[in-house]
Amino acid sequence: MMVKRLCRAASVLLCLAGGASAAMAGDEIPVIGRQITDFRIGSSETTFGSLEFLGGLEMVSSRALFGSLSSIRFRPDQKHFIVVLDTGQWLTGSIERDARGKLSGLSQVEITPMKNRAGRSLEGKGYMDAEGLALDGDRILVSFEQNHRVDAYPDPGFAASRAIATLPILIPRKMLSDNRGIETIAVAPASSPLKSGVVIVSERGLDSEGNRMAAILNGPLKGLFSIKRDGSFDVTDGAFLPDGDLLLLERRFNMAEGIGMRLRRIKGADIRPGAVVDGELLIEGNFNSQIDNMEGLDVFQAADGTTHVIMVSDDNHSILQRNLMLEFRLSDRHVLSAASD
Repeated sequence: MMVKRLCRAASVLLCLAGGASAAMAGDEIPVIGRQITDFRIGSSETTFGSLEFLGGLEMVSSRALFGSLSSIRFRPDQKHFIVVLDTGQWLTGSIERDARGKLSGLSQVEITPMKNRAGRSLEGKGYMDAEGLALDGDRILVSFEQNHRVDAYPDPGFAASRAIATLPILIPRKMLSDNRGIETIAVAPASSPLKSGVVIVSERGLDSEGNRMAAILNGPLKGLFSIKRDGSFDVTDGAFLPDGDLLLLERRFNMAEGIGMRLRRIKGADIRPGAVVDGELLIEGNFNSQIDNMEGLDVFQAADGTTHVIMVSDDNHSILQRNLMLEFRLSDRHVLSAASD
């Protein structure tokens, strides 16, 4: 934990020392992508339960601000994306694919400082520690930890705009520790029981039973609920499937167990005020897998109607960590049926 904080502090110093000048809107950031072909190191296995590994990227850039990817959301074209960095910047760009359809690189990458409601930016990680991201109609919602809140930005125009509103988070702030706040924000499908409700999940804000605190911020089922905590994993991001189920990305890092990640699926019908929900484990990775500090997750429907899952990692601006993008296909008949309705 101390190493992570030192890495993040160094990234803020880079911003203050002139890194911000490399992040002005319109300044394209060069990113080199190295293709990843195997999820399990040294194995050609591609099928893991209901997930099929399609490929990935290890990404590096000469620009100091590139890194610390916290959350990712794709536009409807399944190519352009928005990322928030936990150092308080927007990162936008598009993915490139090779002749086989595999991820091959990033293009049109730009990094722009985020602005708070007062229109100020680069105030330091204590105020602009962006962790979660959601597209919600004509606005973009961003969850922040340390100064725990959910801010709304206009869409289009978010990169140049100040935050235009702050949403009540329902979870008592005293239950959220500085560096274990609201890591996840996602918008449920309109056809689900949550009726486009905004859902937030804390990384390690625990209720009286030791479960993760979460909330539905609006809609017919507005209220608090909890997600069962299992082992030493913490929630880092989430995204809704077309049928209303919620995918949760979780990560682990400690000296006893090492690095780990897993993906769980929470039934949408179980998410309601007062509930304690648990989910099916879809995949788990460890030091034998091509993973790092996995923090961002999104899903989208490909041209063939299948559901794709993309995850990204946060390198904490450390030479010991990597910026990764991994892509899977969810071969789940229930999801595909719902997507085609």
